[in-house]
This record gives sequence, C-alpha cells and structure tokens, in this order.
Amino acid sequence: MGWLYYLRSKPNVVAQSVKSLKVLDQEIIECNACPRLTSWRQEVAITKRASYRDQDYWAKPVTGFGPRDSRLLIVGLAPGAHGANRTGRVFTGDASGDWLYGSLYRNGLAKIATSTSSGDGQELFGTRIACAVRCAPPENKPTPDEQLSCRSWLETEMRLLMPTLRAFLPLGQIAWKATIDALLTLGEELPRRRPKFGHGARFNFLGRDGNTRLVIGSYHPSQQNTFTGKLTRSQLDSVVKKAGRFAHAEEPL
Repeated sequence: MGWLYYLRSKPNVVAQSVKSLKVLDQEIIECNACPRLTSWRQEVAITKRASYRDQDYWAKPVTGFGPRDSRLLIVGLAPGAHGANRTGRVFTGDASGDWLYGSLYRNGLAKIATSTSSGDGQELFGTRIACAVRCAPPENKPTPDEQLSCRSWLETEMRLLMPTLRAFLPLGQIAWKATIDALLTLGEELPRRRPKFGHGARFNFLGRDGNTRLVIGSYHPSQQNTFTGKLTRSQLDSVVKKAGRFAHAEEPL
C-alpha cells in the first residue's frame, strides 16, 4: 500500500457532508458498505457465544463514545465480535475493554473501572474512543479494502473533534496508520518521514490552528498481547497517563 496509499481512496461523500457527531453516529450505524463485515457481524449475532445466548446482540457498526469536546481521542482497531458487536459500545463487554477502561479510570479519565454494557453508567472525561474499522471483522483482521472503506468515518470524527483535540492514542499498528492517514487527509503537517509504530512511539505536530498536538502509540490491549505479557498494565497505564496529561495540560508539555 505504501506511504501515499491514502491519497488513492474514494472519499465517502456522506461522511464529508456531516456537520455534527450526532448525525455522524447515525450515518455510521446505518452503513452496510462492506458485504463481508455486514454478513459476519450479523452471523455472530445469530450464532452467539454460549455465555451470551440469552442476550440480543447489537450487530451493527459501532460509533465513537465520549463527549463532543474531548481533548484526547483513543483509536482502536475494530469492535470485538462478542464485545462491542454485542453491547453496542466501543471496547465494552470483553477483556480488551476491561484493560482499557481500567487504565482510563486509574488515570482519572473514566467514571468507573469497567465497561460492561451501554447502560452501566460509564462516562469518559475529556476523552473519546473510536475505531479504525466500525464493524467486527472475522479473526479481528479487516482487509485493506475494508480499512480503506471505513476510513472516512474516522476522518470525519476527527474533523468534528479537532477544535478541542490535543492528543491521539492509537492502539496497535492499524489504528496508528489510520490516525496518521486521517490527519494527513485533514491537511495537518506531520513529520516528513512517516513515524514508525511501537509501544510508546510518539511525535508532536503543530496543527493548522496553531496548537501543538501529540500522537502516542500503544500496543492494543488484546488478549493475544496481554496474555503473552507483550502489554502489561503498567505499560498501558504509562502511555494513557502521558496522553491524558498532554491532552489536559493548560500549556503544552
């Protein structure tokens, strides 16, 4: 795909015309642009996991979660098949969500330490969570075309949030790429050499509005990473703390 792959994408005209997060969320929920993902998320809702057999699954694309004036945007990969695809809220109802919301709570960015359902009373403070891909993909592996098809939703969400955003925290390689591509499409001037992903990798850039912003990466809190020790709680807490402190500082750090 390469460094300039994002320039060859077909713009989502609907996404580009959206003027509010409320309208954006509704448009995302109604999206059926990717046949494989549409079929998969619906199939999972029928077959279900045994422990959730009595529950109704959301089985639609998943919107962002968090206030309109957020200063920190966390970008994940995609909804979990039995997590957000079941509950309807990003990073909610699975082990990855337990790790992320637990870290946000410990760093003063979430009201409670868990996120189990859309009605559990969870609230984020100055922080919003979104995904690079809005539908649950088989084996958590969206294809390049599916990533490209979904990209305009993230671009639009970032455009609408940009007046208050100060920091971005992509979780994993795909989210890192999606965040950088979206910033470039929005006209932000990033480092000339494309920044490489890694846990704790970071760079600052001066936004078009004159505000300094931070992009800092973290390994995704997937079970594959947390079970193997590739990502520990202290590692995740450290990155969330840095992102939160920068985002909410009165003066750039």
